[in-house]
Amino acid sequence: MATTAESQVRAPGRLRAAASALIAPLAKFGVVGAVAYVVDVGLFNLLSYVGSPPLLEGQPLAAKIASAGLATVVAWLGNRYWTFRHQRRPDRAREFALYLVMCMIGLLISLSCLWVSHYVLGFTSPLADNISANVIGLAAGTAFRFWAYRRFVFTHQIA
Repeated sequence: MATTAESQVRAPGRLRAAASALIAPLAKFGVVGAVAYVVDVGLFNLLSYVGSPPLLEGQPLAAKIASAGLATVVAWLGNRYWTFRHQRRPDRAREFALYLVMCMIGLLISLSCLWVSHYVLGFTSPLADNISANVIGLAAGTAFRFWAYRRFVFTHQIA
């Protein structure tokens, strides 16, 4: 039986090991997320504000759904083949379906922020739409997705 002093010495070591095991996938997740973020924000703004008239002018929710759809595919590829490459499922279709479900929940979190800001609070400027959808909503959705991917999607250990 370990003494209290021995337990206290082992606890920081276990904590450090757990933290270091989380840092690498979190950093990779961040890089993949940054690439997907550029795709998401770029396409959102292109559809919403570029052109005369813009393709989805006055339709920020539709623009966000389209941009998030493409960003989802980019992120899945990056996470499957890089971030969680040792934990991906053998059945790609099932994994992608689970990934999409978690992404849809993350998208609903982001859309909720945009909807409240744009339609409830009346903040309709491009800056307000971007802050609510692509800063606040994306941060909340990203936190959920990282947890959900590790918990439900990328759960298979490759030998």
